[in-house]
Amino acid sequence: MKNKAEVVIIGAGISGCSIAYNLAKKGVKDIVVIDKSYICSGSTGRCGAGVRMQWGTEMNCKIAKKSIEFYEHANEILEYERDVEFKQEGYLLVADTEKELIQFKKNIELQNSLGIPSKMLTLQEAREIVPYLNTDVLKGAAFCKKDGFLNPFKTTDAFYRAAKRLGVEFYTFTEATDVKVENNKVVGVETDKGYISTNIVVNATNGHSKRLSDMVGLDIPVYSERHQILVTEPVEPMQGPMVMSFGLNFYIQQSPEGSFIMGRGDENEPRDLRVTSSWHFAEEMAKTIERILPPIMQLRMVRQWAGLYNMTPDKQPIYDKAENVEGFYLAVGYSGHGFMFGPITGVVMSEMILGEKPTIDVSMLNLNRFKTGNLILEPSVV
Repeated sequence: MKNKAEVVIIGAGISGCSIAYNLAKKGVKDIVVIDKSYICSGSTGRCGAGVRMQWGTEMNCKIAKKSIEFYEHANEILEYERDVEFKQEGYLLVADTEKELIQFKKNIELQNSLGIPSKMLTLQEAREIVPYLNTDVLKGAAFCKKDGFLNPFKTTDAFYRAAKRLGVEFYTFTEATDVKVENNKVVGVETDKGYISTNIVVNATNGHSKRLSDMVGLDIPVYSERHQILVTEPVEPMQGPMVMSFGLNFYIQQSPEGSFIMGRGDENEPRDLRVTSSWHFAEEMAKTIERILPPIMQLRMVRQWAGLYNMTPDKQPIYDKAENVEGFYLAVGYSGHGFMFGPITGVVMSEMILGEKPTIDVSMLNLNRFKTGNLILEPSVV
């Protein structure tokens, strides 16, 4: 194991691997990524595998649009011999209240102004896309054909392999036990396998980001909340787009292999970093799907799992460097959309670390916004 590096990135999910790749592509020669488990073992590998551009804030729309444009060509850009399995059959967002329908119209006006090809649909048009959708309980829908499914394991693997070809060192099953600071400057990372001297540390641990920030005395206003997902047996193709509802609290899509992947949020979920599964989730998920997409209830559930949403007060990520600890950077707090933003996370963080002009100005996603009250509230999150 190396005992010195120019940059140490902690966390080997989509964010950590993308940051490492982008730094290496810009010529940084001595990069180490460490993870206490295997590549893509955390929130990335436990996500719902959906990516979308239909957001309610300008910042999220811009980041998501750039990310999806990257994902459309990820196999070629990252020289990936396999396939990241990007299936662009859209996101069908359904509304069950007039209030939500009004929000959809506002969102689409914003999205269209940024070049995102989303549109409002009548309930009849929604049923033409998903024929078994129960529109009796709905008020309307929105759709963007460029959203879709993306394999999180293969996508992260593509970034990982591309970064390794550029010389990045990855140490898996290696836990960061402390980040050493002297005179308010990062000087190294202590791990259970040895010490790495460095002046730059990137916190890309998502669910465990608060614990890592605490090591340098930085209090960040995030908490990690369990979110659960279940998957069914595979069947022949019967649903193209992801169907999602913020008001009804669910998302469901069919993977290229035929299985249905579905999840929902719950404010009562534990915040103690557990990633176990519960019967309560499966029961509530089944009730929701039976009401909105009845035929899917006939499928057998194969398994369920859980991951962590790292939540911020405005449900937006934190891209920043610590004011009082030189060399400590944050790419955390994605509130459930870190996988979707993966490519641009790598771009903006590499630009920040190297002092380059930003591709997208993410300065408003700084840590200080929580103290000043300049929150950027995202209305479209499950």
